[in-house]
Amino acid sequence: MQFTQLARINWQLQNWQEEQKNNITSVEGLKDYLPLTVDEGGNMSKVIDLHPMNIPRYYLSLIDRNDPDDPIRKLCIPQTDELILNGQMGETTQDPYGDDRHDKGNGVLHKYEYTALVVATNYCAMYCRHCFRKKMVGMTNDKTVHNFQKAVQYIASHPEITNVVISGGDPLMLPTKVLRQMLTALQDIDHLSFVRIASRAPVSYPIRFFDDELIDLLAKFNSQKALFISTHFNHPNEISTLAAEAVSRIRNTGITVNNQAVLLKGVNDDERTLVDLMNGLLRIGVSPYYLYQCMPVSRVRHHFQVPLKRGVDLVDKARQQMDGYAKRFKFVIGHNIGKLEICGRIGNKLILKQIHARTGHNKEISRLLVRQLTDTGGWLDDLAEIKTSGQWIQ
Repeated sequence: MQFTQLARINWQLQNWQEEQKNNITSVEGLKDYLPLTVDEGGNMSKVIDLHPMNIPRYYLSLIDRNDPDDPIRKLCIPQTDELILNGQMGETTQDPYGDDRHDKGNGVLHKYEYTALVVATNYCAMYCRHCFRKKMVGMTNDKTVHNFQKAVQYIASHPEITNVVISGGDPLMLPTKVLRQMLTALQDIDHLSFVRIASRAPVSYPIRFFDDELIDLLAKFNSQKALFISTHFNHPNEISTLAAEAVSRIRNTGITVNNQAVLLKGVNDDERTLVDLMNGLLRIGVSPYYLYQCMPVSRVRHHFQVPLKRGVDLVDKARQQMDGYAKRFKFVIGHNIGKLEICGRIGNKLILKQIHARTGHNKEISRLLVRQLTDTGGWLDDLAEIKTSGQWIQ
């Protein structure tokens, strides 16, 4: 079985581009590493036809192959539940975050006045099964950058933009030469205070960060304009020795690494796992930043989303076991209207505070929202609004 051979590979010595050619992208390829039932194999092919599979051998090596409910397995291997479009959780959408509404062309999404997000690529080292941009990752899409210089021109012509997020897909899976061109183009825009790169590569493909040329590029840019990397650990089992070393190489450049996790059913929806995740991140020098409520994405919601009533209690109980730095993360909903912090609940009233709002809706920033919780509601739109008129909630 090839799976046992993965433990013998020295991943630090692998060429990051060549190793990508060994990614598992088919059912037959997966069978070489993990046992699959006849039902799994047949239905998995149907899922892959809709949403491609792409798993690095490194990430596959983190799976406990004797545990069918292994959380790492659920994050990377297609599940037949992805074929479900309707269920008790409610309606799904292909654009929960409003990307389509805020698309300015050339990969630029300008939703918040002060932030521009650039979708630099639709390719990732791994295609995560819970991805909220599932409709575009790994497929041809017109929202990615065709001409980065035109994206830069848009950013340069909007002085209200104080920061740029380079996202995707995974921009750190682009060739270093391409990344250098992108970062150099942003470097001299005076009204940009800092740049962020959103990447799951430290988790799914830490091999990338043993490329000295990449590390040198990141260090040089950070010495001239503040650079932050937002990564995406969802489970403590992802915090491997190799991932920790990759993060160390990034942090040695002076770059701050923040983490944005997603609350996922069957993966991290228990107190102990959340506590171990946040503590494990701090141990390797990564700051817990956001914990997202899973979006109601088509072919994702019905097997990954946790009802908000359960989720808010779960997060509160986990926080009770965390120190100050571990509990600094915000539990949030990334909604079309903006970003909402889930503050807690009083009885069946969910209390939220808006922390970012769409351009032109600045009065909504910092407003409180109150919604009526139900046992199954997993998204803001599922919960009835409660009018408060500003008075304290009883």
